[in-house]
Amino acid sequence: MKKINLIVLLFIGLVFVSCDKDFEELNTNPNNPTSVPSELLLGNILRNTGNTMYSTFNGGDMGACWAQHWSKVQYNDEARYIPRESSITAVWRNLYETVASDANQMYILAGEEGNLVNQGVAQTMKAYSFLLLTDLYGNVPFTEALQGAVNIAPVYDAQSTVYNGCLALLDDAMALLNPANGDLDSSQDIVYGGDVAKWRKFAASLKFRALMRMSAKDARGSEMQALVNSGLLFNSSADEAKMVYLSASPNANPIFESVVFGTRGEWKINSQVVDRMDGSMGLPVDNRLPVVAQKNADGIYRGKPSGIADVPSNTYSYANVSPLGEFYLAPELPAVFLSYTELQFLLAEAAKKGYISGGDSAASAYYQAGIASSFADNDGASMGGYYSGSVIYTSGNALEQIATQKWLALYSQGMEAWTEWRRTGYPMLSPAQDGAINEIPSRYTYPVIEQSLNAANYSDAASAMGGDNLTSPVWWMN
Repeated sequence: MKKINLIVLLFIGLVFVSCDKDFEELNTNPNNPTSVPSELLLGNILRNTGNTMYSTFNGGDMGACWAQHWSKVQYNDEARYIPRESSITAVWRNLYETVASDANQMYILAGEEGNLVNQGVAQTMKAYSFLLLTDLYGNVPFTEALQGAVNIAPVYDAQSTVYNGCLALLDDAMALLNPANGDLDSSQDIVYGGDVAKWRKFAASLKFRALMRMSAKDARGSEMQALVNSGLLFNSSADEAKMVYLSASPNANPIFESVVFGTRGEWKINSQVVDRMDGSMGLPVDNRLPVVAQKNADGIYRGKPSGIADVPSNTYSYANVSPLGEFYLAPELPAVFLSYTELQFLLAEAAKKGYISGGDSAASAYYQAGIASSFADNDGASMGGYYSGSVIYTSGNALEQIATQKWLALYSQGMEAWTEWRRTGYPMLSPAQDGAINEIPSRYTYPVIEQSLNAANYSDAASAMGGDNLTSPVWWMN
């Protein structure tokens, strides 16, 4: 009996030893890794950025309508400066809690992998998301941001601090994004298909845009000139940063998703665009008009002014206001992060203001290049005799000309068009009819949830900006 008991005990011991051996390996789920390769975060970063900017409820209502590229014939509150709290919150969460957070994590993972190129891409997109956040809201968390449970109530930094921090991120990105430092996974890169050199140009061109945006408060001509001299700025439209969309829902452009797939046709062309393109306001007839708009039911191009609380059906209707152009309703329309066209107008302004060399001669050349590039962007529309009359570069009126042509060229890029209008003040636009406030908004208000989750820092930020109001100016506004 004792012999049998001994055998049983030995057997049990062997079982426990066997079970303990390789226990961690046996109980690890290979389909639920504790860490992921850094490049697997990139697609989500890019798609969330593009979808946030191009959503009709974000970049449409609180961008294209406020820049007066689009108007609405129904559901008109947002166009009258009564934004939805859900949209305000969604933009904040998408850019801060998803894009910036994932870019930060991508940088950390890439550092652990020793992948310098992935770190450079991550720094570029982290800078892009924070620049977009601060341009939209004003003061935002930056120096204490993205610390997770370590700090759930980060301080809001002044925009100047955010801008300086983003410029440093972009300098770091340009150093890391040297093609000699390695490759980028083309399957995850839905902007450049793995072209490291073009990512480097994106970082440099984004830095130039940031420097121009802050130039009224902190002009750094030497840094702008250094970027021009570097040869790293976009050389053509082939270099520009734009994200590819696919031909079918749910991977199509959000404008298509809402207007065509979702049959939401209330977004229409604004009369400010039509009047500047059909010759009504003294500009030459513009062959981009048939691209940005369709004819209405009467066979003409007709825009609607911004606002109007109760839209009279016999005055402005679904039928008698021109829809958005078919080109801009295509499912594959890319999400433009930064275009060669916009860069040309920024260079023109910089040359005119003396930030970079060349004076009026260089400014005129950049200006003309921007116009030509915009026509090419618009389905290759013919310039014809457009560069004539009031469009011809004139030294005394150059800044208004440059800004107005840039405003036209940024059509459908709602957030960017509104932001650049806020910065330059051109073209001259009147506030929406029946607006809830008597001026075009200067910023988004902070998400209401910030008042409870980060109350003290929210209060300090709002106070520093003169109140958490749509009309509170952001730092770089003239």
